[in-house]
Amino acid sequence: MAESSNEPLKTVVLNDEHVKLGGRMVPFSGYSLPVQYPTGIIAEHKWTREHAGLFDVSHMGPSFVVIDGTPASPDAGHADVAALVEPLVSGDIAGLKPGQLRYTLLLNDEGGTRDDLMIGRSPLYGGSLYVIVNAGTKQADWGLIEARLGSRAKLTRADDGALLALQGPEAVAVLDAILPGVGNLAFMHYGPFDWQGARVIVSRSGYTGEDGFELLCAKEHAATLWNTILADSRVKPIGLGARDSLRLEAGLPLYGHDLDDTVSPIEAGLNFAVSKRRREARDFPGAGRILAELGGELTRVRVGLFVEGAPAREDTTIFDAHGVGIGRVTSGGFSPSLNRAIALGFVTPQHAAPGTRLQVEVRGRMQAAEVTQLPFVPHRYVRKATP
Repeated sequence: MAESSNEPLKTVVLNDEHVKLGGRMVPFSGYSLPVQYPTGIIAEHKWTREHAGLFDVSHMGPSFVVIDGTPASPDAGHADVAALVEPLVSGDIAGLKPGQLRYTLLLNDEGGTRDDLMIGRSPLYGGSLYVIVNAGTKQADWGLIEARLGSRAKLTRADDGALLALQGPEAVAVLDAILPGVGNLAFMHYGPFDWQGARVIVSRSGYTGEDGFELLCAKEHAATLWNTILADSRVKPIGLGARDSLRLEAGLPLYGHDLDDTVSPIEAGLNFAVSKRRREARDFPGAGRILAELGGELTRVRVGLFVEGAPAREDTTIFDAHGVGIGRVTSGGFSPSLNRAIALGFVTPQHAAPGTRLQVEVRGRMQAAEVTQLPFVPHRYVRKATP
């Protein structure tokens, strides 16, 4: 997960806390972030699957889009603010209920993906949207959104504080003891919670395939909240390395690797992110291409691969059984949960059926690979609120 960088790195609010914990800091998306702590990536990965892992994702791009301040009614102004943002993305933003989040895609005019992001409708103020974009694209994303908004609404950045992710089967019990009532949140819903006189925005979401939460708080409260959560013996700090292996096992795409401005939602297997109402209206960027692909006009599709032997890393060539190149790996690594190498990549549609035998070239040697159903490890999201 580390990246080379010649630019001065930014630091997150919790940088000193990571250093105290022995975090190995590396460059990622322009920030210095912990790739692992002393116990190592595999131990951190397994702990998250079995207990609760705490991630610092403050490099991401949380923000709020507000029209005419904050109306008193949850319905007031919502249609207007949704109408401003919706033409940029593939999802049904107008149809969001108060407190509901939706995973969607920011598209270019050719139907490629500028970014994948989360958009939520405020549970309190209908004229406000909660928007979280990826770290590496946040400046471009915010610029695009602001250009669309003009003077009709305002985008306010919230990346000067801390964004934490608590993930794993014990996350709800841990967090409900600190912020009573978070267990009442359903999957992909969010709301404000009071904690020691501070407001914390909590969503039941994450990117590990596990049940969990993401918490946005102001910088002055970040270290105290981080350490309060870590004080629970069921929680350990988790770095970028395990975050990547967890999302890979969950079959979730990583922007800049499995998604980019040439990849459409349909090629990526994210058909659900193109909402039914939007398909019928044909009112999103690149609709012609995307609707044609939904009809079967595809030249490549994203698949999961079981790889025999060493992991096949990004840009590894994928071959058919006869040695003909048919695609490339976009994410690959070792799965601690399955104790084997796995990968995501794009292949031609005729080679995409689960069970298809393929090959990958790793360090000049051909290794067997097999297309498998995604996700590699079943998702364990809690669709309804925890009693």
